[in-house]
Amino acid sequence: MPADRIASYISKMEKEAKALKSEAMKLSWFMRGGLSYDDAMLLSVSERENLNKLINENLETTKRSGLPFF
Repeated sequence: MPADRIASYISKMEKEAKALKSEAMKLSWFMRGGLSYDDAMLLSVSERENLNKLINENLETTKRSGLPFF
């Protein structure tokens, strides 16, 4: 594989790793300790998507109800 394709692939993988770490930190924070960062890193893509959906639904419910979220 040419060096430029290798560099592009590595750059793409670094961005994906950074996004995964950020998402795991956010999930852990929203779960208030119910899900550790380490456990969040072990979740599958579909599990992370489902948790994000649940969090967003709860945020919307909180906005509509006027109850405090934080």
